[in-house]
Amino acid sequence: MAKKEKIPRQFKTTARRSKNEQFREDESRQGKKRAYRKPDAAQPSAPTTLRLNKYIANSGVCSRREADELIKKGLIKINGKVVTELGTIVKLEDRVEYNNTRLAPEKKVYLLLNKPKDAVTTAKDPEGRTTVMDIIKNACPQRVYPVGRLDRNTTGVLLFTNDGDLSKKLTHPSFKVKKIYHVFLDKPLTPEHYETLKSGIDLEDGFIKPDALNFVEMSDASQIGIEIHSGRNRVVRRMFEHLGYQVEKLDRVYFSGLTKKRLPRGKWRFLEESEVTRLKAGLLK
Repeated sequence: MAKKEKIPRQFKTTARRSKNEQFREDESRQGKKRAYRKPDAAQPSAPTTLRLNKYIANSGVCSRREADELIKKGLIKINGKVVTELGTIVKLEDRVEYNNTRLAPEKKVYLLLNKPKDAVTTAKDPEGRTTVMDIIKNACPQRVYPVGRLDRNTTGVLLFTNDGDLSKKLTHPSFKVKKIYHVFLDKPLTPEHYETLKSGIDLEDGFIKPDALNFVEMSDASQIGIEIHSGRNRVVRRMFEHLGYQVEKLDRVYFSGLTKKRLPRGKWRFLEESEVTRLKAGLLK
């Protein structure tokens, strides 16, 4: 009789709950806490002046740091005069120009999409396929762009904004933004490959190790929850393909504290002010 294969603790029904399960419970509790809302406090009057770099960033041209470079290079004009001094204060009624085009500071917009399959993350597709911009095209008058990318066959959480500073932080590797994916494989992940992935593997573009690896359903070893902060192209799919598996479905269920809870596939919503505040403060990990 063949020797029975030893199964790691993570495969057993007595194992600890997966991080996805824990997260769903935490998210449910947070949702209950948000159910009661205090009366809105009196709002302060809107500012009538801005630092020049913030004015430029608000217009959607670039981030504040990049705006400082445009100012130093003499590419910005205020009321027809070139300005090169950093820290310049500008009035909202002033005429600010870049490349002889007038800029207008836009209201910051934050929009969350539960991306469907077969939508490409680009503004325009030369093959005429549906893009994520097509799905949200009537959402707001501001020009918003996706934060990062999800490939055509990947579904789930995708953030859009015209906040250049925030977008840059959320996509820069140094900020280690937390992302969780629900992976559906073509066959069960073996105990040996589970340990291999958990320890990290070498891909063609370098070493990669998940921040956490768990089974979504303990009775089904073909469904994996993987937490990762890397933004490398198709990295989750490539990790499993490297070990001989095909990813049949890939769903991003968590991005920097944002989830698709109560958001049907293909639908979008604006973030609440409290969500934006926590996102900027880095409290949603």
